[in-house]
Amino acid sequence: MEKRLSEFAIGETGVIKRVSGDGRIRRRLFDMGVTPGAEVYLRKRAPLGDPIEVTIRGYELTLRKTEAELVEMEVTA
Repeated sequence: MEKRLSEFAIGETGVIKRVSGDGRIRRRLFDMGVTPGAEVYLRKRAPLGDPIEVTIRGYELTLRKTEAELVEMEVTA
C-alpha cells in the first residue's frame, strides 16, 4: 500500500518510492538521505502533528509536515 510519509502512524515502517517537490526542497531532502529505496521508521510525532521524527539510514531525522508530504512511501509494516 502506498501513502505519503506525513500520513504514517507512529511505529509504521516503509520504503521511499518517490520524492517530489521543486529543485531546492527536493535537493535538501536528498542531502539528508531521503532518497528512493531508503527504509523509514516513524518514531515520534509532535502533539500538533508537526514536526515528525523518523529513523532513516541509522540516524534520527526531524522533518516538517510539509516536507514529509513530498515523500511517497510503500508501507512494509
